[in-house]
Amino acid sequence: MTDKINLLGQTLPQLQTLCADMGFPRFTAKQLCDWLYKKRIDSIDAMSNLSLAQRAKLNETAYIGRSHPVNCQVSRDGTKKYLFQVWNAEERGHSHVEAVYIPENKISEIRAQSPDSSRATLCISCQVGCKMGCSFCVTGQQGFHGSLTAGDILNQIFSIPECEQLTNIVFMGMGEPMDNLDAVLDACAVLTSDWGLAWSPKRITVSSVGIIPGLKRFLDECQCHLAISLHNPVPQERLEIMPMQKAYPLAEVLALLRHYDWSGQRRLSFEYTMFRGMNDDLAHAQRLTELLRGLDCRVNLIRFHSSPGTPFQTSTPTTIKNFQEYLNRHGVTCTLRASRGEDIDAACGLLAGKER
Repeated sequence: MTDKINLLGQTLPQLQTLCADMGFPRFTAKQLCDWLYKKRIDSIDAMSNLSLAQRAKLNETAYIGRSHPVNCQVSRDGTKKYLFQVWNAEERGHSHVEAVYIPENKISEIRAQSPDSSRATLCISCQVGCKMGCSFCVTGQQGFHGSLTAGDILNQIFSIPECEQLTNIVFMGMGEPMDNLDAVLDACAVLTSDWGLAWSPKRITVSSVGIIPGLKRFLDECQCHLAISLHNPVPQERLEIMPMQKAYPLAEVLALLRHYDWSGQRRLSFEYTMFRGMNDDLAHAQRLTELLRGLDCRVNLIRFHSSPGTPFQTSTPTTIKNFQEYLNRHGVTCTLRASRGEDIDAACGLLAGKER
């Protein structure tokens, strides 16, 4: 594996340091950002406003880590699952991660005249596998095999054919963002800074099971939306399916979240996967309502997507509807997330990063 520096994923301050070390003028860093993130070139030789000597020196010490996906599966609903090969420094070899492209206009016949009909979301990964060990998640059950760099994260965005069509990014693929926070924050900085893509932070949502130290830093340093994986409001029951409940109890996570203002542009949501007979009765809905009372947030219900060997089953449509209506009646905004890409194992909790 090369010891060269991957320019993709470098922030403006990081590029300024690099340019200083190489004896380049300070403004060269801004030029690099322009080529990398606005013009989105994939070759140092294409940086035509740098001198030949500068380009030669850059080629000696750096590269642009753009790589095409090695596979793409297309669902009958238009969802696409891309497989990327990444260098796994922790295991000294190559691994694979997945990203899922979700175009809303492909299901316009289901949601006629939907205000989100032009929305195009990419669900990206930040780790190979995951340490969190959630028992209902295929990614969590495969264990942890390494963290991605900011360049690896951004490559999932820049190297798909639909890159220019994207309206939203969600860090809800493989891995726990708060367990790879430096790389996630750098990627978000590239996406939202004026020297980068200059996206509004409102277009990006970062998920977490609630690792409190990382969560606090994220909330202090980033304005992107936050989604907390909740899945059960009863502490002992949550612990049975989410081991991180022991180290970072949901009550402490919620106490931290209440210190922040959610009435502005940054949105707080809670992800709640519906498991038949486990967390889907009205007693759980009542407990969840009490837990979130006074917190400006929304709850996204997710139909459980089964995989081979899992003991869980999804709740019935009627049960999900009753649960959703209870929350809405009692002051908690609740929506049901549309299930996408299940036929290609691209739905929530099914990403495994397997080469096919």
